[in-house]
Amino acid sequence: MKETLTIVKVGGAIVEDEAQLNQLLTNFSAIPGHKMLVHGGGRRATKVAAALGIESKMVNGRRITDGEMLEVVTMVYGGLVNKHLVAGLQAQGVNALGLTGADMNSIRSHKRLPVEMTLKADDGSTRTEVVDFGFVGDVDSVDASMLRTLISSGVTPVMAPLTHDGQGHMLNTNADTIASEVAKALASEYEVTLIYSFEKPGVLSNPDDDQSVIPVITRSDFSRYVSAGTISGGMIPKIENALRAVEAGVARVNITLATAIDGKHGTVIKNDE
Repeated sequence: MKETLTIVKVGGAIVEDEAQLNQLLTNFSAIPGHKMLVHGGGRRATKVAAALGIESKMVNGRRITDGEMLEVVTMVYGGLVNKHLVAGLQAQGVNALGLTGADMNSIRSHKRLPVEMTLKADDGSTRTEVVDFGFVGDVDSVDASMLRTLISSGVTPVMAPLTHDGQGHMLNTNADTIASEVAKALASEYEVTLIYSFEKPGVLSNPDDDQSVIPVITRSDFSRYVSAGTISGGMIPKIENALRAVEAGVARVNITLATAIDGKHGTVIKNDE
């Protein structure tokens, strides 16, 4: 029988709220078995960039990472946010170790090529434009053996949303994707539960009603909800990552409130039966 591993991804909104973050770290420390934390931190990066006089450029909610912004996110994600989380977990008695994908060559990526996107203007009109996201990475590989060595020795990895290309360049990488890719890579070694925690109690059928949690979403459900406009925006790639994880053998995926990370709440992402 496989040992259990719980991977929790926590978003930047929770990282910025000290009360919610402290509660999450307390709940995370109480999870039995092996565990791993993956974090974002985009809001803090935006604040630090502004303080340094560096403009944050976003396209459809995604950050453009030029050379200056890469320095900011490396400092903020790999340093400020990551070490704050590690220190908080140490205070909870969890032997945490902060990592980026460059550490131990744990996650290698390639720089995203420019992509053609449909952009919407304030007046509702649309235009097609080729967008270069800069130093943004798409994951190529996860070294599961190195992560397993840490986990099996009682270490709890805390992964920042940064990877590398093997050529000396750091790359800003989506934290949801990192969580999914790591879960997939470790699914053959552990019974993995992947939890996406954020400020809502799950995927909502009505974004203005926190009681409208959709309890289960399969691939066919997802297609139907997207077509109907029930699921849109940033929730689409989050659920895509979740579906890819369960399709690759991850035992369970939940999308839930940051204060409900026991794997029993929120929206469960499942394979079609």
